[in-house]
This record gives sequence, C-alpha cells and structure tokens, in this order.
Amino acid sequence: MSKGIQRAAAAWLLTLCLLPGRAAAVGTSAAAAILMDVESGRVLYEQNADARMKIASTTKILTALVAIREGNLSDVVTVSRKAAYTEGSSMYLKEGEQQTLETLLYGLMLCSGNDAAVAIAEHISGSTAGFARRMNETAQEIGMENSSFANPNGLDHEQHYSTARDMARLACEAVQNETLVRIVSTRSVTAGGRTMTNHNKLLGYMDGCIGLKTGYTRASGRTLVSCVERNGQRLVAVTLQDGNDWADHQSLFEYGFSTYPAARPAILGRTAGEAPVLGGISKTVRLVAANSFAWPLASGEQLESEIRLDQPLAAPLAAGTRVGRMVFRLNGTEVGQVNLLCGETVLPEIESALSVLKRAKKR
Repeated sequence: MSKGIQRAAAAWLLTLCLLPGRAAAVGTSAAAAILMDVESGRVLYEQNADARMKIASTTKILTALVAIREGNLSDVVTVSRKAAYTEGSSMYLKEGEQQTLETLLYGLMLCSGNDAAVAIAEHISGSTAGFARRMNETAQEIGMENSSFANPNGLDHEQHYSTARDMARLACEAVQNETLVRIVSTRSVTAGGRTMTNHNKLLGYMDGCIGLKTGYTRASGRTLVSCVERNGQRLVAVTLQDGNDWADHQSLFEYGFSTYPAARPAILGRTAGEAPVLGGISKTVRLVAANSFAWPLASGEQLESEIRLDQPLAAPLAAGTRVGRMVFRLNGTEVGQVNLLCGETVLPEIESALSVLKRAKKR
C-alpha cells in the first residue's frame, strides 16, 4: 500500500457531536431495579441490579418465549389434573379441557395463570421439570448469568431466582418476538370461551407501553418488567420487591427518554461516507450502511465513528460489495459497528475508454 493511499484511508475519521438534553435525577422504592435501552443494551440506571432475588410471575416472560419458539399457536392442548389444580393466580382451566396454545398464552400473560403455565410446560416438554430445563438452557443462551428456573410460573422455590439485570436481558430478547409482543400488549381478549383482561396497568398509564409482565408472591413482593417505545427507541424497566412499581416505572421511562435519547449515526441503506478508488472512472465511491446502529447519549456525550476499509479500493467495484466497516466509540471504548457496502458500481478507466471506442466504431 502506498503512503498516499494509507493517508487517504486514515483520513476517513469523523466525530459526531450529539448533545441531548440535560440529565435528571431518578430513584425507585425497589430493592433492585434497572433501566436498559433495548437496541444497544446500554444500562441507563441501575440499583442493586445483580442481587439474586425471587421474581414471581415475571418468570412467565421466559415461559412464553420458550413456548412460542418451540410450539405452534394452533396446537390443541389437553389440560391435565395437575395443571387444573395448580395453586395461585389462574385462568380457571378445568381438567380435560382443550385449548389452543395461543389461548393458553393469553391466559398466561394477561391473567397470570399458573394453571396455564403448567399446561403449556407439559405440552411443550412433557413435564414441568423438563420444561424448566429448557427454560434454563434458553436463559443461558440469552446471557442470563445469575438466574435459575425451577418451574414455569414463578411460584417460590429455593432454586428459582434471577436478577434485575438478567430480567432486563430477557425482556430485551422477548420484545424482539412479534407474537409475544402482540400478546403482552393486548389489554383484553376473548378466546377459548373466556374474556381475559391484562393485569398490567402501565398499558393504560403510558403511551407507547408494550407491556410484559407483573408478578407477586408474599416472599418476592411486587415485581414488574415493562417496555415502552417512543420515537423508535425502546426501553425496558425492571423493579423487584417494589411497593410503588407503577409510579417507579413511569419515572424511570420519563428519565430514560429525556436523558438518553437514541442517536442514530448509521441507518440501513443510507450513505455513511465515501472512500477513494484507484483506477476508476470515479475517484471516490459512496459507502452505505449494511445495517443500522443506534446508541443512547446523555448530554455532553459524543460518539466517534471511524471508517475502516478491508483494503485499499481499486476498480472495478460492484454496487453492494462489502468493503469495510464503520466503528463507533464512546469515550474511547468501542460500542458497536456496521458493515459498509459500495453504494454504486465503479468501472475501471480502461473499460470506460474501450466502451467509448466501441460506440465510435458502431457509428
């Protein structure tokens, strides 16, 4: 590589000075809490977020995710005696009753039916123990490093626990599933001969609330996992053992959206910069983002982005060819990257000259 090309390639460095609004203080009444940006995974607020705690019926987010991934919504499930007589909150299933998996999922997430959880687990894995093993495998895949699941409904058990951080990771994964989002964002539904109403009051309290799950046992206290979307940005909040959870979640979301609005320096298909081309009819080529990137920024924070070419570009180049990546940093730490594609085809100079000669001969 010549020194001229090295200098040219190194020149494609730009700093994006994105200055959101001023930060504001926030706090909760919870024993543990966290606020996380879904797309980036950045933690915007945390409080005792890695403490292992009981999580009650917020467990059912994982139950629903596993069931949707591994079952079919149209599956017909026969309710066992064990499911019908499960203690605690219920959608009032009867032994021998048949319902679709989709109806049971509504009963699970809107009514918080412990009976629905057992029926689902037995259908998917043959037993609640087998389903719990699949829950733990899925939790590990998601990156829930400090969690253990002993049942599909969240009833108290010494081997059933999680953390605020892990539950936020679960919620971020869950809201990528369109079927699950459709169910948890439903306020009321009539299915399987039942009218079911969602226990999640945030659906009525906050515009853009996607829902997720409430929970309560005497040992766990009130637990709540929720997600809200605003201006294309999604945030997830988790509070564990919180007697003031509705108000705390509203405060966390208002804080997050006002203090950490998402910056979007790369958008799929948009021009992200340009690079020099050797031997082409054009001396440069547009570079377009192969995927999008967003990162929440507080006031005074700045993203740096650097274009890194895989090698010096030389004609011919075909539109859509991957030629490098754009790397994003915050305070010197890399926070993400997107692949870069050629925005147009660049022919070599000799081909251009030959095509001119061919056209002249035809005349």
